[in-house]
Amino acid sequence: MHNKPYADSCDQNRDSILNIIQPLLLNSSSVLEIGSGTGQHAAYFSKKLPHLIWNTSDRAENIEGIKLWLSETDTKQTPQPVELDVTQEVWPRISFDTVFTANTCHIMNQQSVEIMFKRIGDLLPGMGQLIIYGPFNYNQKYTSLSNEQFDQWLKLRNPESRIRNFEDLNAMAEQAGMNLINDYEMPANNRILHWKKMK
Repeated sequence: MHNKPYADSCDQNRDSILNIIQPLLLNSSSVLEIGSGTGQHAAYFSKKLPHLIWNTSDRAENIEGIKLWLSETDTKQTPQPVELDVTQEVWPRISFDTVFTANTCHIMNQQSVEIMFKRIGDLLPGMGQLIIYGPFNYNQKYTSLSNEQFDQWLKLRNPESRIRNFEDLNAMAEQAGMNLINDYEMPANNRILHWKKMK
């Protein structure tokens, strides 16, 4: 039996994320989570949001770990995770009205982020939602010293990773037919960005 993957940050941020997304998801029926990572968020949020189907996805190397976390959930509500690299030509055929992703934009390279926004805009139904959690820069500036240090660490690990600028992401969203609804301040110098696709 493999040990479940575990990330401290998921346990630390899950309740503050839930407090924001719970009211936003009241009228949603199906979420696609991009970059589900360990699967901890999916396992926790699906129990707290029982009206939702929570679809997990990630690159191939993370799928088995996600399955271990989902084995503790209601399988009707959390289908098996799907393999998804945002740059792949065809995305899995899943019906969803909301996309949620946490701590992914700063890991991906710029081209992957651009492709992700475009595909989400193509696939979301009218009035569908995009919710992104993570650290962001504003006007090309860090919001804290810890974010600046984190960004330096990211670039050392992979020169194509970096904290993204809010203005750039918002421009991508608008180009994909989505309007910013809110920008929430979160603990530990993170944010939640909430867009809605206009009809």
